[in-house]
Amino acid sequence: MSTQAGSRNPFKPNWLARIGWLILFAYCVYALSALHISWDRFVAGLGNGAEFIGELFPPNFSRWKLLLENLVETCEIAVIASAFGILFSLPIGLSAARNLMPEWLTWPARGLIAVCRSFHPVIFAILFVKAVGFGPLAGILTLIFASIGFIGKLFAEAIEEISLKPVEAMRAAGSPFMSVLIFAVLPQVLNRFIGFATYQFDSNLRNSTMVGIVGAGGIGGTLFAAFQRFDYDFLCTILLSIIALIMVSEYLASKIKEVFNG
Repeated sequence: MSTQAGSRNPFKPNWLARIGWLILFAYCVYALSALHISWDRFVAGLGNGAEFIGELFPPNFSRWKLLLENLVETCEIAVIASAFGILFSLPIGLSAARNLMPEWLTWPARGLIAVCRSFHPVIFAILFVKAVGFGPLAGILTLIFASIGFIGKLFAEAIEEISLKPVEAMRAAGSPFMSVLIFAVLPQVLNRFIGFATYQFDSNLRNSTMVGIVGAGGIGGTLFAAFQRFDYDFLCTILLSIIALIMVSEYLASKIKEVFNG
């Protein structure tokens, strides 16, 4: 008995996992060859990248007024889209929570969230540019849909993970539905929701610089135009400005979390 116990291997090999990793490695090798990715091409790209970076410096700040106008427009797009996106995500995410809502309501809400998550913001931006024309409105609508897809899903999942004991206690006491939400559900998910909202604002700020490339407003259009004109010194200025904007956004987000976390 003791001999058999001593001869057992406590770390049994998981052959299924090993076969899976082997298949994944083989597929990566095949995909690299199918996409014509080679080491020589990578080395040549390093040289071209170094040359391109050299052309970026020194940055050109002579058109700072144009830069400032585009940065302000980018911030306006991100703030408006985040405000409305978060506002719409609350009822949609709540409707998608299967532990609180009936199936006839959760399925349409989850379907809407899935649609909003199905496409990249640039694809939404192309569609809205075609619908409402060039400008910030297309960017705002794009980021609202992106916000609903992200926050709606996470908010629904956060609600589904709450403890139902306070909910059941308030229902047993005859509390109305809104009171149950405010006093039994919201306190359990508030901190997570603040985190979701601040992260989505950061994401909208980054995406607002990207959707402008297809004409949806913001600094992305100016960045793309500078790249097409080979105006690399001004392109460097735009990139540095975007980095500074994101860093300021990260700082403000951390301060907001500190305020709500007490």
